[in-house]
Amino acid sequence: QVQLVESGGGLVQAGGSLRLSCAASGRTFSDLAMGWFRQAPGKEREFVASISRSGGRTYYQDSVKGRFTISRDNAKNTIYLQMNSLKAEDTAVYYCAADPVYNIPTRGRDYNYWGQGTQVTVSS
Repeated sequence: QVQLVESGGGLVQAGGSLRLSCAASGRTFSDLAMGWFRQAPGKEREFVASISRSGGRTYYQDSVKGRFTISRDNAKNTIYLQMNSLKAEDTAVYYCAADPVYNIPTRGRDYNYWGQGTQVTVSS
């Protein structure tokens, strides 16, 4: 069983930055592909970014390319999501997810483990 704990959410003005963290435990971290998803009020959960086990490959949703950066530190069992140039439409609960099977999954159904989420609110 993998436990995931997100942190770093909060309230920020449009144009500002936040860095989310997700700490994992319960399994060898380097065996896990990791991803970030988000869910805004009244909307379905959507993919944001994912990173391969080694960190050598990343993938982003088009709307966040050039603004968000996913990274991982396998020594700290942690992934990060650096979010710059935030927009009001980035407001959502952000979830960290982990998967031991796929290399760089982008679909929610491919992830086996999920965190509880952290709220990000961007004021315009």
